[in-house]
Amino acid sequence: MINRDSQQEQGTAERIRDAAAALFRENGFNGTSMQALATAVGVTKSSLYHHYPSKQALLAAIIEVTMSRVTPLVREIAESDLSASLRLHRALELHTVESIRERDHVACFREESRYLSPDFMATHRQKRDEYEVLFRQTVEEGIDNGEFLAQDPALATMALLGMCDSVIRRYRPAGRHTPDEIALAFADTALRGLGTPAAAGVATGEAAR
Repeated sequence: MINRDSQQEQGTAERIRDAAAALFRENGFNGTSMQALATAVGVTKSSLYHHYPSKQALLAAIIEVTMSRVTPLVREIAESDLSASLRLHRALELHTVESIRERDHVACFREESRYLSPDFMATHRQKRDEYEVLFRQTVEEGIDNGEFLAQDPALATMALLGMCDSVIRRYRPAGRHTPDEIALAFADTALRGLGTPAAAGVATGEAAR
């Protein structure tokens, strides 16, 4: 039997997270008050604190939900039997699409997480590193087997993710390209930038899906 009270609680918590992510991206974590958030959601401040005991806890929850949803999807790609080039291409496509579609939440992960308190920051850094290492290991494998040019894999990964993350601020829904088109173009560009014929062959729209 469905527990309607529990469903309602979960729904309210989700609405709070979504509204907070949008306000944090627009006004910054420090520029958003709990009262402004309560007004945006249409609840009382006491209701906010019932679901999230502090603004820090709310920011941490936004980041946790985002990472818990996206990381397993990237890990599935990274652990597949495809070539390093194909795995990296698909992982970057996914990363870019998710950055566009969930840009409020991803912005909290990438930009507002610096305001986390030490306790929350430690957990965040661990999850962030676990996510980024999936990309770095794929780059390392591609370098080792000759698919990519020899280079510092950590710097290459930082550059690739940094390029893809730029869509958080620059994407406009009324623009000329869909999220999928942008993600494909970014992944193509990223693979070409790694500089080998193998990578360039993938970066043509990756027809063999």
